[in-house]
Amino acid sequence: MMQKPNLSYGKLFNLSFGFFGVQIAYALQSANISRIFRTLGADPHDLSYFWILPPLMGIIVQPIVGSLSDRTWTRFGRRIPYLFIGAAVAVAVMCLLPNSGSLGLGLSAVMVFGLIMLMLLDTSLNMAMQPFKMLVGDMVNEEQKAKAYSIQSFLCNAGSVMGFVFPFFFTWIGLKNVAPEGIVPDSVIWSFYVGAAILILCVIYTVAKVREWNPQEYEQYNGKSEDADDSANWFALLKKAPSTFWKVGLVQFFCWAAFLYMWTYVVDAVSETVWRTTDPANESYQIAANWTGVLYAIQAVGSVCWALALPKFKNTKVAYSVSLLLGGLGFALIPFCPGQYLQIFPFLLIGCGWAAMLAMPFTFVTNALQGYGHMGAYLGLFNCTICIPQIVAALCGGSILHLIGSHQSSMMIVSGVLMLLGALAVTFIKEKRAA
Repeated sequence: MMQKPNLSYGKLFNLSFGFFGVQIAYALQSANISRIFRTLGADPHDLSYFWILPPLMGIIVQPIVGSLSDRTWTRFGRRIPYLFIGAAVAVAVMCLLPNSGSLGLGLSAVMVFGLIMLMLLDTSLNMAMQPFKMLVGDMVNEEQKAKAYSIQSFLCNAGSVMGFVFPFFFTWIGLKNVAPEGIVPDSVIWSFYVGAAILILCVIYTVAKVREWNPQEYEQYNGKSEDADDSANWFALLKKAPSTFWKVGLVQFFCWAAFLYMWTYVVDAVSETVWRTTDPANESYQIAANWTGVLYAIQAVGSVCWALALPKFKNTKVAYSVSLLLGGLGFALIPFCPGQYLQIFPFLLIGCGWAAMLAMPFTFVTNALQGYGHMGAYLGLFNCTICIPQIVAALCGGSILHLIGSHQSSMMIVSGVLMLLGALAVTFIKEKRAA
């Protein structure tokens, strides 16, 4: 088996550039889904149930995309066809979802339509996102893999910044940030339109610039092609998975549950803490929702800055654990920062945890999987460690909210505790270093 060649920075960048557009779409979803459904009329205690669909689609779609793309060979590549199809569907759905309340439907019908659009959006985004991780696993050698995933992390955060500030920006330039009851404001609708346009342009760029290896080239650098062994099913692969796969998965469980609660409740938490309202019909609530988007962008900037500091740590596990501890502290501080600008500090700390979550798990796991084969299938299955905790957290969210007195700001303390548990779980990981 030949050593994979070193790739220039430009080629590493091109492998992941479409991730920038995908992450804009994800940012718009994570920052505005709760806002959209609350505006449409959803009860706060039911809000977490709407968040079951995104990870549920991920747990279904990503392993399928991973396994199918392992056995797909076309003149366009093996991963890229799934990337392009997923992005095309996402663009269509992004133009429909924010208009759910403008179709003249009753409340129940609006909720059903919105849920269907959310399901399709997350299905298509998962289909578009997974190939980028697989391309790195396929074509990047162990020496450059950390750099490749760091580039993905940078593009992810840069895309997040843009997606998060769109509603604030469009309000600033004059689009309406309030609308009749049950209707999503123009500032949010146009954010989705522009995000969809950027997404498809970024993906087209990647498709034009990246040439995947053909089956013969792939076998030279990766060993026997995975599609030659169809007998390996998901359960067999999981049975053979290295212990690092499961230990990193435990860390993932706590961390992704924490972030699910942030995405679900943070708009109401910030509005409750700073503006003293959780009524979507109140103009202050929509102002708070815009400001939460800015805070998300600040989190992404903090993540980019912290990602630059992570390589300075001599011990990767220490860097991972410290990052998660800082993120947990940020979550816990949100209810104790009553000023609009005071909220910046907690979100910068949350960005430290997010930076580690984006890059380090896949570095640990792909290094541990070296020589196992079925890289696409394994990475698809590893995505379940992102999806399952979100599903569990979404199912428990309403009950936990009742237990803590229906104060959505207190859910941020729950997130902080979960991040602390994630930091403790890092100690169980045994790092496999590249030769």
